[in-house]
Amino acid sequence: MVNPLWNSWNLLSEEGRQRWIFDKNKALDVLKTSDEQVLLDELDIQFIYNKFSNPNTSDKVLHSKKITFNNKHKSESASESYEQGLAYFSELQQKDGNWAGDYGGPNFLLPGLVFVLYACQEMPTPEKQVLMRRYILNHQNDDGGWGLHIEDTSTMFGTVLNAVSLVLLGCSVDDERISKAFSWIHQHGGAHTIPPWGKMYLAILGLYKWDGLDAMLPEMWLLPKKLPIYPGNYWNHARMVYLPMSYLSGVRFVAKEDSVLQKIQHALYPKGMDDVQWKKARRACCMKDDYYPETKIYKFIAPILNTYNRFPLTFIRKKALKNCERRMHMEDKHTNYINLGPVNKVLNLLCVYISEGKSENFYKHVNRIDDYLWLSEDGMKMNGYNGSQFWDTIFMSHLLLEKNEFSKKELKILAGVEAFLSFSLVRENEEDFKKFDRSISKGGWPFSTSAHGWPITDCTSEGIKAVLYLNKKVGLKDGNLISALKDSVELILQYQNKDGGWASYEKTRAPKWLEKLNPSRIFGEIMIDYSYTECTSACLQAIHAFYSSAETQIPNFIQEKIKKGLKFIYSKQTDSGLWYGSWAVCFTYGTWFAVEAITQCEGVFYQKNDPTNCITKACDGLVAYQNSDGSWGESYLSCVEKKYVPHQEGQVINTAWAVMTLLAAKYDDKLCIEKGIQFIIKAQLENGDWPQQAISGVFNHNCMISYTNYRNIFPLWALQRYLRITED
Repeated sequence: MVNPLWNSWNLLSEEGRQRWIFDKNKALDVLKTSDEQVLLDELDIQFIYNKFSNPNTSDKVLHSKKITFNNKHKSESASESYEQGLAYFSELQQKDGNWAGDYGGPNFLLPGLVFVLYACQEMPTPEKQVLMRRYILNHQNDDGGWGLHIEDTSTMFGTVLNAVSLVLLGCSVDDERISKAFSWIHQHGGAHTIPPWGKMYLAILGLYKWDGLDAMLPEMWLLPKKLPIYPGNYWNHARMVYLPMSYLSGVRFVAKEDSVLQKIQHALYPKGMDDVQWKKARRACCMKDDYYPETKIYKFIAPILNTYNRFPLTFIRKKALKNCERRMHMEDKHTNYINLGPVNKVLNLLCVYISEGKSENFYKHVNRIDDYLWLSEDGMKMNGYNGSQFWDTIFMSHLLLEKNEFSKKELKILAGVEAFLSFSLVRENEEDFKKFDRSISKGGWPFSTSAHGWPITDCTSEGIKAVLYLNKKVGLKDGNLISALKDSVELILQYQNKDGGWASYEKTRAPKWLEKLNPSRIFGEIMIDYSYTECTSACLQAIHAFYSSAETQIPNFIQEKIKKGLKFIYSKQTDSGLWYGSWAVCFTYGTWFAVEAITQCEGVFYQKNDPTNCITKACDGLVAYQNSDGSWGESYLSCVEKKYVPHQEGQVINTAWAVMTLLAAKYDDKLCIEKGIQFIIKAQLENGDWPQQAISGVFNHNCMISYTNYRNIFPLWALQRYLRITED
């Protein structure tokens, strides 16, 4: 039975902008009360969730509001499974053409928002606070702590931030669950051993001393752009986080102390904060968090920067802070106050509060907070972006465009996709983009919405392919999309790196040794934008498809670019025959992308007993991990440990990627493929949905993230490809 209060929340999707809107009057009517405290108490109860059966939720709030398809029997064939799965998932398409879904999972995002809003004295509405608090409590581990993400074991970073957030959201420090969390903190080294990002969050609330942080100098942004250490050469997610961090470090902001913060401080430091040796605390990091330990060069440079930070040159510091303010303002303006990601979103908001107070710009920021909030059956969380709208929608189009003939339902879906493609395209470069270290944007597609404004290589490439295939197989209503592809392809061509590969957002701007200055302790490979197998594969497929669609032969310089890209992909194949996936779990994902590029761009397929054939090695490597029930299943630990770690259960998403890989490669063991397809069919629920299983996304090797739509998209895609190939 659907929770009655779920119907009081409505998802509004406008050109991809997704916001959950609460109808308080409707909720009070449902409860037959005018007492708002009764309403808040009932909201809390109705979003209690048992993470120990599976911490990954199924987006039941959204699904319960959209789904009318009411099938009552299990599918028995691939065609029936596809039709029922499509009937179910098509109902989740929003009126503006996209698919909405949960993109949460990291446990540090929501606390960052809570810390900043508390510091700005701009806390969320009572109903949001209740559901945020409930979400955090739902994901507390048995030992009292929280991990870096929802499937992780407890870490200092997760535990401190979430325990403090609960108190800020109204829980008592003496609550048994909170006390258990603080006990975990004391037993594992104390709050001062939280990694650097956590130290910074605590410092803004006066729960940690700025003297206990390594300096993040705003003066770094005044360095010449040609220097590798100039922050504008970092990976954009790193530089956009360290920009507000360096500003906060420069001004040493501390929120106004109150009785709540005093109680938290006492709970974190029973002997008092004066008992902590703050300079030594700079190096302290709980062993459970220390994924990327400090390097020798970092330990050498940090004290030098810390010494300067004690006696900064006043006129340079003022100039540096003003420069940071201008840069943050342009990031706000370029992204319509959405910002690149959730961390710099909340930190930029705080910096506006510090520099301007509760100004017009401050409230433009506040107005965009809802773009990041997502409601599931476990409460209200903060997404890892302002959604994955474009990414999910474009994959959905690809699975349909495997076909050559379409039903009325499929044509209607594709019409919505085309509309979303059209208004998601970035049509102009950002104002003064070079001055503020941006690359070209015109012709790109972002991960989420055009309002977000940061194009991504693989998103743009998948958009190019979708436009080409839509035009070829269906015919486009918006003819401007085809003419716009010249800009899209030009963007991709400009972004190719010297190693032949493509990074995520831009060309790689700095040498790999810069990673030795990674100060995060909790993430790997954050300092520069590396070339990735998945991004390279998507770009190669798009370039090949674009130039193959022309009547003339592919130009020689384009053939050379494709050749260099393929060489990069070959270089990333592991001894197991598989490719590491940097953006999902993990080798089944990376291998699928690699094989798609090689088979499409070079026409190389599986050749039995040919150990020199990379596709043969890939297929043999994949099949070696197939389970007896026909499935594949990877644990998120594959990403962390960089080796294939089997999951205890077969996963429909991993299985779909593996099956699509084998089909693309023309693998000769039909029984192996058939067993994978049968697993997908049997796993399907009676209503056409598939069960939500383990977490499937990842970033920076160590932090997992949710893609709830993957459980529908990829089984459908595998079924569609199987049907097309077997029918042929």
